[in-house]
Amino acid sequence: MKPITKRLALTAAACGAVLGTLAPLPASAAGGPPEPLKWTKCEGSGLDPRQSCTTVSVPMDYADPNGPRIELAISRVPAQDPARRRGALLMIPGGPGGSGLDDPSQKGRRLPETVRDRYDLIGIAPRGNAPSTAVDCGWDHADLGATTLRPWPAVDGSVAGNLAAARRMSAACARNGGELVRHISTRNNARDIDRVRAALGERRLSLWGESYGTYVGAAYSTMFPARTDRVVLDSNLNPDPVLAERAFLAGFETGVEDVFPEFPAWASQPGNPDRLAPTAAEVRPLILRLAGRLDRAPIPWPGANPPVLDGNVLRQTMMGDFYDPDDWPDLAKLILAARRGTVPPAPASPPEEVLRNVYSVAGATICNDVAWPRKASAYQKAVDASRAAYPLTAGMPRNAMLCAAWPYRPREAPVRVTDRGPADILMIQNERDMATPLSGARELRAALGHRAVMVVNDSTGHDAYLANGTACGDAAVSRFLVTGDRPRADVTCQ
Repeated sequence: MKPITKRLALTAAACGAVLGTLAPLPASAAGGPPEPLKWTKCEGSGLDPRQSCTTVSVPMDYADPNGPRIELAISRVPAQDPARRRGALLMIPGGPGGSGLDDPSQKGRRLPETVRDRYDLIGIAPRGNAPSTAVDCGWDHADLGATTLRPWPAVDGSVAGNLAAARRMSAACARNGGELVRHISTRNNARDIDRVRAALGERRLSLWGESYGTYVGAAYSTMFPARTDRVVLDSNLNPDPVLAERAFLAGFETGVEDVFPEFPAWASQPGNPDRLAPTAAEVRPLILRLAGRLDRAPIPWPGANPPVLDGNVLRQTMMGDFYDPDDWPDLAKLILAARRGTVPPAPASPPEEVLRNVYSVAGATICNDVAWPRKASAYQKAVDASRAAYPLTAGMPRNAMLCAAWPYRPREAPVRVTDRGPADILMIQNERDMATPLSGARELRAALGHRAVMVVNDSTGHDAYLANGTACGDAAVSRFLVTGDRPRADVTCQ
């Protein structure tokens, strides 16, 4: 679950059938004979000149397939070597709320040529994400601040203000979000992918899901096991069949603790221009003291949202910068400035209409996937325990989101990932990942059973393949995509 603001600012059948020869899918299973897609030039800058875009029409409500329809925007960069082409590789974005429409260009450039030769690279703006049929809850500027959307308890640990914000924001979604806001879910994202597969004319589809995209990829592999080819799940989420995204958020507690020891080691190195302390042991108490001081006396931060640097903004910034070690100098500079009573320039933010769209999709997905408790007492008890055990995250991972007042009940139970299906999944996971901790990845690995093999990188950061992983892990994923060969058992890459 990548911090979407930062990403935007820089810009988921019968077992017997799939284990043997794959029989042709009847037209009804594929959603009817696909009409030819009309590909046109994609809008945007810095794209691969070969990338083109089109739309696929899908039901808004799969329980009413003849009812209103929505459009999904998809993109494609064709396989470089048609003679060696294997099929299509759909890149499932993180989030929830992220768009992968530009991924065939942006992520595609990082792929080895041997992979680009064999696959059409497919990107998608999931339902609700512009330029697909979009949703917008119409939230006010103040409700687009990161510490409101991912709510932090008050200085004294109270969740009362968070419940008030949940009621306000949920009411706005009911008022402004339209009918589509009720039909944005992980199950429907998986169904949409299968409609895209059919529209592309592919009998089976390869997938590369990152972060939340691993949950969608696991859901797709569970719901449509006969239609997967080679599946890469990168930076993996706990597929808890009861808690769903509530388990993802709770994972931040351990994720931060997994990563944190690496930061003091870096921040105390002699010669580091952003050195925080002479020894690593001094960094944790330094941050805790500073957060406490900012809780009591926030520093004005013009241009930021909220326009102050308080303890929770510092904690939220720390979590965001823990996604990637390359961002640690920014965190250290903020800490050094705050200790002097100053702030750096406010971080850049995308246009508010973009934030409202992205966060509306994220909120709808999380709230529609599973029912959240309604009583403040349930959150207060969990937050109190979390604050005592994990002071760096101060209770946020157990707090009430807008889902605590969501006006709609989930239409379906969360996906229960199982081991029923072909052994065609390779998981890649960093050992120290703030957003998708190894403990959650192990839960997904256990649920998939024989279907998966997991490569664990001795590495720090979110997004493993071709990003914050290891050369050994990258080679394993590339080899799997090109040849289908996986390690015989789970392995660790140094």
